[in-house]
Amino acid sequence: MKTIKGPGIFLAQFAGDQQPFNRLESMARWAAGLGYAGIQIPSWDKRLFDLERAAESKDYCDEILGITAQAGLAITELSTHLQGQLVASHPAFEMLLEPFAPPELAGNANARQAWAVQQLLWAAKASRNLGLHAHATFSGALAWPFFYPWPQRPAGLIDEAFQELGRLWTPILNAFDEAGVDLCYELHPGEDLHDGVTFERFLTTIGDHPRAHILYDPSHMVLQQLDYLAFLDLYHERVRAFHVKDAEYHPNGRAGVYGGFQDWIDRPGRFRSLGDGQIDFRQVFSKMAQYDHPGWAVVEWECCIKHPQAGAAEGAAFVRDHIIRVTDRAFDDFAGGAANAGRNRKILGL
Repeated sequence: MKTIKGPGIFLAQFAGDQQPFNRLESMARWAAGLGYAGIQIPSWDKRLFDLERAAESKDYCDEILGITAQAGLAITELSTHLQGQLVASHPAFEMLLEPFAPPELAGNANARQAWAVQQLLWAAKASRNLGLHAHATFSGALAWPFFYPWPQRPAGLIDEAFQELGRLWTPILNAFDEAGVDLCYELHPGEDLHDGVTFERFLTTIGDHPRAHILYDPSHMVLQQLDYLAFLDLYHERVRAFHVKDAEYHPNGRAGVYGGFQDWIDRPGRFRSLGDGQIDFRQVFSKMAQYDHPGWAVVEWECCIKHPQAGAAEGAAFVRDHIIRVTDRAFDDFAGGAANAGRNRKILGL
């Protein structure tokens, strides 16, 4: 059995132009000071990290590892959430996604998609150069505008979308396979891969690719009213990354899971800081221990009420208190359970 590593923290929601959030060195010291042992780095933020350089230079990666090690930290994973969103995107999102790519690509969907693919290919090499074993991303969304079957979808529409999704991602998955890194899709509303069924459908289109895995975030399952504990029973072998984020769902007579286009603070389902929501993290961490999760427990702070600094400070202690140090022996070993084939045959009357 494995004891999960942590606590880690995803830096994306905290990065900014002010100290200490504008440089990797100072962010690493900030995270370490809060009690974190690892950081997940957003690869699109050049204030913190140069993805192209990391793909091409082992020396640069050694510098990055030196910076984190000096703070007493490890790198949990790199993230390409924004770039992954652009690998496959429906034209309905054209203007909404422009900030995810360089400004000179605005209005050129083909160039933007090619840029996103290159980013993922660099991420595979950069992850290898950093000695990482997993990578966090999004799948993108070709079919998401049609997630509710009205107006009636023409036959074959969703099949075509998933075939294209598989075609676009297969070369990227092959690059991650060559690098020896698992590509972990965060299952998230707004992505074509948002639950177990859509992930299975994707696996079918890519021939159960050995590098296609899951970033497990139970908060997105609460907002979909999906059983987040049963999910681990079903898919634990594919779960290779973990965002620790809380959420709550309070149905009412005016709005449900779709939220009524309301702001986050007014929606029945909303993200909360750790410990302020409804997720049973005792059971989540128990299942992670039971199934030998090989990676990190990484805090992703998203809350419409609590200040991010408070959420980050509380998150380290929360995760540390929930990590289960797994046992190295059976609790009933004292009762004489050692194997003895001859004795066993005698007991059975053989």
